[in-house]
Amino acid sequence: MPQDQGAVFRALHRKGAPFVLANAWDIGSAKVLANLGARAIATSSAAHAFTLGLPDGTVTRDQALAHAQDLVAAVDVPVSGDFENGFGDDPETVAETVRLAAEVGLAGICIEDTRLAENTTYDRDIAVERIRAAAAAARALPQDFFLVARADGVMLDLYDHAESLARIQAFEAAGADGLYVPMPKSWDDLKALAAQTTAPLNALCAGPYAQHGLAEYAEIGVARISLGSALARATHRTLFDAATAMLTEGDFTPLANGISGAKIYALLKP
Repeated sequence: MPQDQGAVFRALHRKGAPFVLANAWDIGSAKVLANLGARAIATSSAAHAFTLGLPDGTVTRDQALAHAQDLVAAVDVPVSGDFENGFGDDPETVAETVRLAAEVGLAGICIEDTRLAENTTYDRDIAVERIRAAAAAARALPQDFFLVARADGVMLDLYDHAESLARIQAFEAAGADGLYVPMPKSWDDLKALAAQTTAPLNALCAGPYAQHGLAEYAEIGVARISLGSALARATHRTLFDAATAMLTEGDFTPLANGISGAKIYALLKP
C-alpha cells in the first residue's frame, strides 16, 4: 500500500476525467468494490447508518471513525470519509475531526454546510469559517489529505443555485481541495458549477443523475462521481422486493437471481 494515500487520492481528481468514488457501507462491500476495480472507496453516512438501524445524521463521530478505520484496513485503495458537518458546529470541532480522520488513515473527507440538529444550513460566513479551519488542519498534517467542501442547501431546498455557487467559490478560496453540490436542480446547473469553479467538482450520481453516463460527466468538466447511499439503497431494493415476494406471496423466485457464493468469496479476498 502506498505510504501517502492522500497523495494517491489527490492525483485521481482531474477536471474532465472523472473517476468513480465508490461508497461502501461495510468491510464486505468495500472489498467487493475495490476488487471490481474501484480506484477509491468512500464511506456513506446514510448507508453506514442503515447498517446500524439508524437514520442518517444520527451516527456519532466515534462510530464514523471506527467504521472508516475498518474500511481503510480492508482495502489497498484510498478511502475518503463522508463526515457530515464535521460532527460539530464550531470551526474548532471541524478541525479536530480532520485531524482524527487522518489518524485513522483516511485520505480525505467531505464536510457539508448542514446544521444537522436544526435541519438547516449554516449562514455562509460561518460555513466558510468552518471550511477555512478544516483546510488549515489538513495542511498542518504530515501527510496529504484531500478536503472536499459540500453545499447542501439546494438538495434541501434551503437556498438556490446562485447561493450554492457563491458558497463553493468561497469554500475554494478558503482552502477546500474539492467542491460538491449534491443534486443541483438541473444538468445545466451542474454544468455551470463545473464551469465557474477551478477546484475539482464532485457530482452525486443518484436519482435523475444516474441517467447520465461517465462520458457526459467528463464532457462538462466533473472530476469525481460519488454514489452517496444510492448503491446501498439499490441493495436494499433487492432485499425489499425479495422479502416482500416471500412474505406476502410465498414467492421465492427472486432468490434465484443471486450471485454465486464462489464469486462473492473471490471478491472478498485481500
